[in-house]
Amino acid sequence: MSRSYFHLHLVSDSTGETLINVGRAAAVQYEGISAIEHVYPLVRSGAQLERVISEIKAAPGLVLYTLVGHELIERLEEACRETGSPTLNVLQPVHALLRSYLGATSTERPGAQHMLNAEYFKRIDAMNFTLAHDDGNLPADLDEADVVLVGVSRTSKTPTSIYLANRGLKTANLPLVPSMPLPPSFERVKKALIVGLIASPERIVQIRQNRLLSLKADDNSSYVDRESVADEIAASRRLCAKYRWPTIDVTRRSIEETAAAILDLYREHRLKFIAT
Repeated sequence: MSRSYFHLHLVSDSTGETLINVGRAAAVQYEGISAIEHVYPLVRSGAQLERVISEIKAAPGLVLYTLVGHELIERLEEACRETGSPTLNVLQPVHALLRSYLGATSTERPGAQHMLNAEYFKRIDAMNFTLAHDDGNLPADLDEADVVLVGVSRTSKTPTSIYLANRGLKTANLPLVPSMPLPPSFERVKKALIVGLIASPERIVQIRQNRLLSLKADDNSSYVDRESVADEIAASRRLCAKYRWPTIDVTRRSIEETAAAILDLYREHRLKFIAT
């Protein structure tokens, strides 16, 4: 099937993350059609906006924006009408609903969600902790973590940990290696939620083979042997069952989906921990 393309202009007075996520979430629903993204972050002056408009005129397409200044909005929408580019203020319907429900007006603060507040510094602290406790490092202070991920090699422990850290959770991860016991500190973990990540042997073998290929290493070992990998995964399942750790099968899950499931488990865990 042939693929068609369209230009998608994303204009933001902040980082553009909101627009990128919204645009991609919507565009992926249309099979055989791909968006050519043009991202314009931190657009907060007339001169910056004029540069954006010149780009839109050169490649007309769909325009999504998150601007709060009325003059900038009017100028952008005027230019879009001139070029025949459909445009949408992505946050406007949400603001309208909030105004109706709260009976209050919003203040025009570009990038207000990225202010250096307590939540921001919490994420930085979580990221520092997570990077220091990657791949089994510093196991002695595991109970200072919010979440501890365990699993055999190539179950996406590190990227999932980093994603959770960006959500403010201190996350440690530990690889489960055949014939290697858990660190003694695991016996002292009370506060942290421990989650086991598992996947199908076929998926693990595929990822490990690609890893060895990128390293130009020999793949003639138990590391990529299907039967050996199946034994590893079975052992990790038994370990999680022994300690009653919840498990998540990441075979067909994205990092975001895995993290969402962990966040749900963490909320339940915190409620139980507080109750006791």
